[in-house]
Amino acid sequence: MEMDVPQRQARIERLSFSTDAGAGERARIGLLVLESDQTIEWEFRSLTDFPGVSVYHARLANDVQVTPETLANMAHELPVAAGLLPSYLGLKAIGYGCTSASTIIGEARVADIIGQVHPGVPSTNPLTAAKAALATMGVKRLGLVTPYSPEVTEAMQAKFDEAGIAVTAVGSFYEESDLVVGKIDHQSMLQGALSIGGSHDVDGVFISCTNLRGAAVVEAAERALNKPVTASNHALAWHLLRLAGIPDTMADQGRLFRAQLAPNA
Repeated sequence: MEMDVPQRQARIERLSFSTDAGAGERARIGLLVLESDQTIEWEFRSLTDFPGVSVYHARLANDVQVTPETLANMAHELPVAAGLLPSYLGLKAIGYGCTSASTIIGEARVADIIGQVHPGVPSTNPLTAAKAALATMGVKRLGLVTPYSPEVTEAMQAKFDEAGIAVTAVGSFYEESDLVVGKIDHQSMLQGALSIGGSHDVDGVFISCTNLRGAAVVEAAERALNKPVTASNHALAWHLLRLAGIPDTMADQGRLFRAQLAPNA
């Protein structure tokens, strides 16, 4: 009978190493993502694909049903999620990934909540980013595409009107479930953008909601309409990059990604 002979463990050799600036040496960006969002992280991978740029995510609790009440409740979750982004990363900018909640909670309050957790770090959200993007592209008469209930869509219309951007055409998929919104296909979004953007009273289109895969149809919609088009994740990624000091451009992501942030945007 053969006996197992124990093998002598190899000695652990101590290895030498050196360090560099690590991932995101040009800019590290923080992104607060809704628990129910199926899209924003996926779209951000291509929208922020620049040398030396890294995006760090933290998820926050939310209700899958999108109503004014459930959106308002996210104000309590914002500081919790923001606190999961460690300050020692040296973030250059932070984004809150919810257009409708930024509308209901209020952009200023969202910025204040994030600023209390990360003082001195510029922040934005898709509504603020959309306003900056539309101003940069010179859009004054907006075609708005949303997935929301009328109450949420009307609240968003009012926010654009207050900013001096007249919503002259609007369409919605009338879907309150975020689970369903994330599955609305590209063809539906493209047709929605073309239908609303085709009006003579419209000189630009915004596709709202970070859970809609709107960034993927921006280039095609612009070619068909010959008008500027942006979407929630599209505008948010661009605004975060510019706030973080990244001026790089992309040739295949529509007019916005070939533009720098306008001085007054």
